[in-house]
Amino acid sequence: MDGIARLKPLTILGVTGSIGQQSLEVAAALQIPVAGIAANRASDRLLASARRAPEAAVVAVDPAPEDMDRLRAALGSRVSFGRDALIEMAATPNTITVNAVVGSAGLAPTVAAVRAGNRVALANKESLVAGGPVVVAATAAGGGEIIPIDSEHSALWQCLVGETADSVRRLILTASGGPFRGRSPAEMATVSVEEALAHPTWSMGPRITIDSATLMNKAFEVIEAHYLYAIPYDRIDVVVHPQSIIHSLVEFVDGTLKAELGDPDMKVPIQYAITYPQRTPAPFTSFDLTASDLTFEEPDRASFPCLELGYWAGRTGRSAPAVLNAADEVAVAAFLRGAIPFPAIADVVASTLNHLAVVDLASVDDVLAIDQQARKIATEYVEINGGTG
Repeated sequence: MDGIARLKPLTILGVTGSIGQQSLEVAAALQIPVAGIAANRASDRLLASARRAPEAAVVAVDPAPEDMDRLRAALGSRVSFGRDALIEMAATPNTITVNAVVGSAGLAPTVAAVRAGNRVALANKESLVAGGPVVVAATAAGGGEIIPIDSEHSALWQCLVGETADSVRRLILTASGGPFRGRSPAEMATVSVEEALAHPTWSMGPRITIDSATLMNKAFEVIEAHYLYAIPYDRIDVVVHPQSIIHSLVEFVDGTLKAELGDPDMKVPIQYAITYPQRTPAPFTSFDLTASDLTFEEPDRASFPCLELGYWAGRTGRSAPAVLNAADEVAVAAFLRGAIPFPAIADVVASTLNHLAVVDLASVDDVLAIDQQARKIATEYVEINGGTG
């Protein structure tokens, strides 16, 4: 426990979501102080989280007016409001920032945290997918660091510890294949929202579940890998592994493969991102190596064109990944409300990528501006082509 005592306090952004709640559990188990918690809304779960972390400052980014009074009455001077308060919390000196904010709102806190020299335990995909060049520059300028929470990237990170960059032949991200693995493009045309939300392995929010069904989530992870590990796209591969036991692999130049495997449990990568480079005891059930067969197959890029769109955007670079992310969010929302069929998600994204010129990104505002442009174009595409695919 001596090593645990030296860990910096946490600020947990997006505390009311699954990753945020599990981060509170990890902090409690390891007896790590929680200096701040933040959420978008002033929900009952935010109040409950504040009770679990009684010393923490609290931020509600966009509460209803009546909820502001309720929070002030319950929390007094502990609570503050607005986007600026969220960014200020992320930049709290000498803390570890767990960024589990949903969407592009997570970019500015990531940039603020790394500029302040903090570690970011990152679960917000948009920080690197949409704002990769901005985050890389801010990290270099401020001296902060990013340790990924995402299970696949935690696996890659752990496999790369102690290795040199020139020893790596390729990174291999594993994908479950989602609920439609093995279906033809024609069969995909009639899938329902309910089918798409039935992920075979993980319990996640609606957007990430649909992104897993289209393999767009894996496309995002390819882009994240490029920025996290400075590996070119032609050395980042995806393999379908339906059992989701091997979370990802690294192949080295001597032919060695190194993998991280275990049961799906997000507390493991959360704890590792917080305690790295230490490993700390945690309650767990030993993995039964005899319980599962491990199989692998190539992804079907014809049935899942979003994967190739992600590679194209990543290789194009600059603003293209930000457009990819924004257009996908619009397309997924349209599918979930029944405005477009499942295959049209890729059509919306491809059309938006084709319509927007690629530009440099130097700031958070640059990223948010291109994000808004992409959403506008994607929304117009849905309105014109909705229901036709």
